[in-house]
Amino acid sequence: RAMAQPCKSSAAKDAFPELVELNVGGQVYVTRRSTLVSVPDSLLGRMFGQQSPAELSTDTKGRFFLDRDGFLFRYILDYLRDGNLVLPDYFRERAGLRREAEFFQLRELARRLAPQVSKENSISDEAQGDIGSPRSPSLKCGYITIGYRGSYTIGRDIQTDAKFRRVARITVCSKTSLAKEVFGDTLNESRDPDRPPERYTSRYYLKYNFLEQAFDRLAEMGFRMVACSSTGTCAYTSNDPNEDKIWTSYTEYVFCRE
Repeated sequence: RAMAQPCKSSAAKDAFPELVELNVGGQVYVTRRSTLVSVPDSLLGRMFGQQSPAELSTDTKGRFFLDRDGFLFRYILDYLRDGNLVLPDYFRERAGLRREAEFFQLRELARRLAPQVSKENSISDEAQGDIGSPRSPSLKCGYITIGYRGSYTIGRDIQTDAKFRRVARITVCSKTSLAKEVFGDTLNESRDPDRPPERYTSRYYLKYNFLEQAFDRLAEMGFRMVACSSTGTCAYTSNDPNEDKIWTSYTEYVFCRE
């Protein structure tokens, strides 16, 4: 008579892999399960420490899905790794990051991100840099290239039309994490939604089409222009001397933060 085989435990059956893929608001992350459960009483600690994979939501590719801010989640992961968090200078999402910390029930992180009351009883939440360790002495350097295609018309009198610069779309080329840090919610990621934070992309563009708005934002974030180039091509011409010529151009501006 054959002996009955011992049943495998449900824990083994439903075990999480050591490397966990997450889709957070359309942004893909890969991290260790031990990182996600490093704060056991947090939401992530319970999700990946007490629940089974079958109980969690997944996207169409089988990655665990969290409907939260995908950009700010990188700072949540940084904190879970070693209990410290280095924020970039000119970081303007402190209140949003605190809201994410509260959602994930990371009480100590939320406390550190709370607005600080100065000696004059005024509230300040503009403190930047390192939370939980010595402040970083310098900015995170990097390059961002802003590009746009425009059109203009040259008429009979060789005068540029008042609507010479018609900007259809402003493109952003840089490291993914740097572009999101600078432009935040004004960045359209629809053409490259799954790009990891440390990879580079040339497929992002801005949700507005005012170059000066992009330049102001870059200046606020500590960038300066280091180069630019432009090309022009005659897109339409006619043998009729009374008819206007239409030109198209492509221009790139390179910004650097050292």
